[in-house]
Amino acid sequence: MIHFRNVSKYYLTNSGRSYVFKNIDYDLPVNNSIGILGPNGAGKSTLVRMIGGADMPSRGEIFSNHRISWPLGLQGGLQGSMTGRENVRFVGRINGIKNTNDIESMVEEFAEIGKYYDEPIRTYSSGMKSRVAFGLSLAFDFDILLIDEVTSVGDATFRSKSQKALQKVREKTHVIMVSHEMNQIKTFCESGIVIKDKKFEYYSNVDDAIRDYKDTYVKV
Repeated sequence: MIHFRNVSKYYLTNSGRSYVFKNIDYDLPVNNSIGILGPNGAGKSTLVRMIGGADMPSRGEIFSNHRISWPLGLQGGLQGSMTGRENVRFVGRINGIKNTNDIESMVEEFAEIGKYYDEPIRTYSSGMKSRVAFGLSLAFDFDILLIDEVTSVGDATFRSKSQKALQKVREKTHVIMVSHEMNQIKTFCESGIVIKDKKFEYYSNVDDAIRDYKDTYVKV
């Protein structure tokens, strides 16, 4: 379970608090993979960031006994002054890996960014950062992998490679995924949540979640 206890997230504006989420109190099952559905601006990425600890609720708390990844596709954890290789080495060491040569090579091979792997992250495009972040996340054994549109990065060949890698990872872990592609949600997720009215609704069957999303947001 991922536990939400009276969770609210808001931003201060000239007209007061603008709520993204308000008073969520819920125990989210994570016994399978979950697709996050909602229109642009509904808070999908905000929810993923809060689950992964990259962002904090304005009020309340989110906690779990599971080992949860940082959000793939959101590369705020990569240090701009360090190279891709140095970032991988640093993350490996703070996670208890003394000899990081293997994961450095693995991420280098997976990311396919050539000489830029040894250039500062600040020189990377968003797609290059996502490639490194995705490859780095695959190097660790997480219980839950957070994914925010990352499998849409790169050309068709790299997207295919990313999806195959993700399928392999799912043999031993679950994912919580944000994607605008319904086919991708159905491929990788068994259940789903729909964000609406500053809360979310959980469905154990992803088809039910997609149906609710379409009924709520997709105008015919």
